[in-house]
Amino acid sequence: MATTADIRNGLCLELNGDTYAVLEFLKFQTGRGPAFVRTKLKSLSSGKVIDHTFKSGHKIEEVRVERRKYQYLYEDDMGLHLMDQETYDQISVAKEMVANSNLLKEGDVVDVLFHSVKEIPLTVELPQYVVLEVTYSEPGIKGDTANNALKKAEMETGATIMVPLFVNQGDFIRIDTATGNYMERVKK
Repeated sequence: MATTADIRNGLCLELNGDTYAVLEFLKFQTGRGPAFVRTKLKSLSSGKVIDHTFKSGHKIEEVRVERRKYQYLYEDDMGLHLMDQETYDQISVAKEMVANSNLLKEGDVVDVLFHSVKEIPLTVELPQYVVLEVTYSEPGIKGDTANNALKKAEMETGATIMVPLFVNQGDFIRIDTATGNYMERVKK
């Protein structure tokens, strides 16, 4: 069993019957009274981010996780189907486990975090950026660039994101999977 002294970014811990990953932490020592640790925790099951404060020396239950590479195959009513890159075993996970799952296309490689004792998938992490083709967007009007104007564009996966006016149908663009925002145009 670990204590608050062992808290670090990326640590997975059990709290109130759920598994959380530490996103940020800050240790405080006041002039009087005990020290405490403020943390920002992300639930691996629901994706919710919460703030939690631990008293210094508080015992926490650390969860050991394994990160494995899986390839996205397809989606159906059972969820998203993934294949292990090493053993070729297939698993299906709920679509809710994947943030911005509409940015996934067949063949993409994702990281799946497994609880090492229970052998259950906790969460699916997309790569930091994906490159997708714009399948539909309205044409931009020349000279309408006085400010950072954006327009809607539909991607090959069906996702709709906001892009600058100069992006046209058939262009390939890089998208940040954490926010779902346009990053840059890519030559292919």
